[in-house]
Amino acid sequence: MPAIVLIGAQWGDEGKGKVTDLLGERVDYVVRYSGGNNAGHTVITPDGQKYALHLMPSGALSPDAMIVIGNGVVVDPKVLLAEIDGLAERGVDVSRLRISGDAHLIMPHHRALDRVIERYLGSSRIGTTGRGIGPAYGDKVARIGIRLQDLLDPGILRKKLELALREKNQILFKVYNRKAIDLEATVEEYLEYAERLKPYIAETRAMLWDALDRGETVLLEGAQATMLDMDHGTYPFVTSSNPTAGGACVGAGIPPTAINKVIAVSKAYTTRVGAGPFPTELFDASGEHLRKIGAEYGTTTGRERRCGWFDAVVARYACRLNGVTDLVITKLDVLTGLPKVPICVGYEINGVRVDDMPMSQTDFHHAKPVYEELDGWWEDITKARTAEDLPENARRYIARVEELCNTKISVVGVGPGRDENVVLHPLLP
Repeated sequence: MPAIVLIGAQWGDEGKGKVTDLLGERVDYVVRYSGGNNAGHTVITPDGQKYALHLMPSGALSPDAMIVIGNGVVVDPKVLLAEIDGLAERGVDVSRLRISGDAHLIMPHHRALDRVIERYLGSSRIGTTGRGIGPAYGDKVARIGIRLQDLLDPGILRKKLELALREKNQILFKVYNRKAIDLEATVEEYLEYAERLKPYIAETRAMLWDALDRGETVLLEGAQATMLDMDHGTYPFVTSSNPTAGGACVGAGIPPTAINKVIAVSKAYTTRVGAGPFPTELFDASGEHLRKIGAEYGTTTGRERRCGWFDAVVARYACRLNGVTDLVITKLDVLTGLPKVPICVGYEINGVRVDDMPMSQTDFHHAKPVYEELDGWWEDITKARTAEDLPENARRYIARVEELCNTKISVVGVGPGRDENVVLHPLLP
């Protein structure tokens, strides 16, 4: 079977990990194709165990799927090894992991620069996690990055790091008055990582090509989400890679003709972490309700997520941009108990109604949501497993979202657990 892409339709944290885990037992490979440990997936297994994954693909919790970190990911080896050890201690088989030798490494100077630059930006800061993701991607584009395969050649590693530190240490010390990075200590540290990571490093492109040739199912898992895409998101308040469906081909090394399904995940409302425009953001009791009931705190950072009503303009944009075939709506249960549930159906910009994403950043910053209110419901929906189990008003809400997005809704999440879903249309045959 050809490849499936799984992406987020908002600003991240939509519940992609839950969907990956839901599909994991029915796919042969789960591939992470973008981002770094600035992302986080929370997965709750049927026995109630909670796993927070950052670099490992969410398929790690599926017993049989091969798990792959593709060339489009930037890897902090210390973080990855800690995650591998943590999973192994809990009985998860990590021997199935393979990492592309072309994936770039996050180095100490990346983390140092990320933190100090964000601090110096002050009120203009982007809201990065400070984990070195952006600077690592910057060096990749500047062609001075260090890749995972370089760990296997101490001479190359030292030469590349020495070249990079000539510039980076000047910036850290002379511009920001920070301590320079020690070359020898860093080489020694990363060669220790090399010993442990060596068994996992592989030519993952050929591995995936062969799997597709055999008719096996490959699930391509994006980190972050559409509105954080470097090219198509709310620039500059975005991540440093392309988490959209198009980025899956680049970040995993597979041809676009191999993809036959794109699954997008969206919450039944909207959240965002970090700075940037957010038209439906709430600053009242409704926003606090969504944050509290939805436990809206970042998996990676612990920061409070900004909360707002469902934005159909954003969701429709994501569906069209990614060529979405199946939409998954999560956390419908969080809306239970609200007398009215608004949906943003358009924007007003300078007195003019628009129904599509504005072209310019300025217009999007000034966009005022145009709401359509639907009646809420009070019934507990966490035990619902079919559409008929849902209250009538909940079904109307889902139907209206589907109509506004012009995309088939296949699954509705009614609780955090892997089995707490209403399946309207099977994601896999």
